[in-house]
Amino acid sequence: METTEAEVVMLLANPQAYASSPESVALIETHCARVFLAGNEALKVKKRVRLPFLDFTTLEARRAACSREMELNRRYAPGIYLGLTPITREKNGELAIAGDGEVVDWAVRMRRFDQDHLLAHVARQGPLAPALSRSIAAMVVRYHRACPIIAVSDAGGMRAVVRGLVDELDTAKELVSADVAAAFRERAEAALDRIAALLGQRAASGAVRRCHGDLHLGNIVLDHGQPVAFDALEFNEALATIDVLYDLAFLLMDLEQHGDRPAANVVLNDYCLAAPVGHEIEGLGCLSLFLACRVAVRTVVAIERARQMAGSSANREAPSVARLMESANRYLDPPKPALTAVGGLSGTGKSTLAASLAPYLGAAPGAIHLRSDVERKRLFGVAETSRLGAAQYGGEVTEQVYRLLYDKAERVLASGHSVIVDAVFAAREERMAIAAVAERAGCAFLGLWLEAPAADLIARVEARRGDASDADAAVVRSQLGSDLGEMTWQRIDAAGTPAAVLAQALSHVET
Repeated sequence: METTEAEVVMLLANPQAYASSPESVALIETHCARVFLAGNEALKVKKRVRLPFLDFTTLEARRAACSREMELNRRYAPGIYLGLTPITREKNGELAIAGDGEVVDWAVRMRRFDQDHLLAHVARQGPLAPALSRSIAAMVVRYHRACPIIAVSDAGGMRAVVRGLVDELDTAKELVSADVAAAFRERAEAALDRIAALLGQRAASGAVRRCHGDLHLGNIVLDHGQPVAFDALEFNEALATIDVLYDLAFLLMDLEQHGDRPAANVVLNDYCLAAPVGHEIEGLGCLSLFLACRVAVRTVVAIERARQMAGSSANREAPSVARLMESANRYLDPPKPALTAVGGLSGTGKSTLAASLAPYLGAAPGAIHLRSDVERKRLFGVAETSRLGAAQYGGEVTEQVYRLLYDKAERVLASGHSVIVDAVFAAREERMAIAAVAERAGCAFLGLWLEAPAADLIARVEARRGDASDADAAVVRSQLGSDLGEMTWQRIDAAGTPAAVLAQALSHVET
């Protein structure tokens, strides 16, 4: 006899069906799966659905998908994924979990975790702490470094993604207006044409890998305080064989959708600084399209969810779909790139201001932040918090560090992304050189000069712990005697709180 989906659901929803005899069973449902939370474990079964990107209508297809899910996720989340469990029909005709009878369905068995530890839940409670954002970035860097490189030669994969999204939006006229869908198609195809060569170059350099494929906040959990990615996309290899920045874009978009652009900016900056596969700065030219497509993916999922609902429940998805499509089209119309430089003596709070200002600058999720102290440490191959000796702060080394900053800033601008550079910039020639980078790129330039009383500067550098800057009181006293020359940058009173300094800086930023 054929086993229906309803029978499997009834079995897995029954606490008495489990060997552990949990008090109750909770259900989490997505557009293509059901997860039953029972005691300390969770059983995940595939819905018997056929969608444009998957087909779970046969037992063999569901078995293969469960097996692939285990294979993909055990590498990165071994403490969560425990094994495959058959659903069987016993000789007495009853269904059982891991019985001796005929296998009628398959489930992925997982260790249950507190749903409050999902980053989607954490993000809803308020902005993520910078330290957590940096941990998330480090996790994605490790993940992408370990992803197998897939040899492709052109931008065909991304063209297929855009084509598939456009086709799906065109079939959802009850939720997506023809004008909105047409605007997405026109802008996305124009963006594809602009970056086709770049996509090909990235593919040739190893940026296309077998990635997670579904890397949003709902698929990252804090396990013993550390972010762990799980539930990698298992049902369609083409959808997960993608540019690593397209994989990252889902996470960045999700943080933005949660109203936390500062966290998204931290993740992007740390990811680019770590450079897990190379050419991340040049790849920024793809980011607007990648973000827009990730929003469109979420829109398609919302549309499918609405189709599985009935009546008024389905109608409730309409406002969400409209907001998502508005966001997708906005990503495809990014602002022009600009260069902002933040200068000042040691202790004025340049890096603090630059980091807090970056999310407000340019295309989503904000400017790339370049810091002279960090570039100096990278030049000598040491950790950010390792102290360098006096020889590493000589004139020739400092000139080299500034040249690195100019070159990197120029590359960011060439990608179409905004950049903010923080360094002392005490010499007039240094300030002129960074302004010239913007001029050569044909971009707007803003120079901010931070000032604070000498006693404040000394107190701040002496209070630093775990920072990339090696400046101490002696360095500050030496800088105080510097001849700054003509100062044409906007002067900022840096004696106040970080929030007050940021407010002053924002008053000079064009929006």
